[in-house]
Amino acid sequence: MNEQSVMDVGNNLPIVDFLFNVLANGEDGPNLTLGFFYLYLTITILAIITYKLGFARKLPLLKSIVVYIFLLIGAIVITILGLKLPMAESLFIIAIVLAIYRYRLHRTRQARASE
Repeated sequence: MNEQSVMDVGNNLPIVDFLFNVLANGEDGPNLTLGFFYLYLTITILAIITYKLGFARKLPLLKSIVVYIFLLIGAIVITILGLKLPMAESLFIIAIVLAIYRYRLHRTRQARASE
């Protein structure tokens, strides 16, 4: 009767598995609270990058603070969904696609300016 219950986290999601099984792995197995915090931090960083690359505009300071507060709150919901769905992986791909788009846009604008 001294069995430890194992919680299946990740469902073969690479980022979630890495965060829970490598970074948050302690002597007694994965630390679920620390793993959730790492996943939240990862999703928050990726959401901020995605916002800045694709949607950010110059806003006054107070409005920017409000936007980031709602982004932090929304990241909690995305993190909960990210335990079973590929949310972090999707945000990572979105950030890469938006970075490529912004780079190409920058190169196009440079080419037009030099003409």
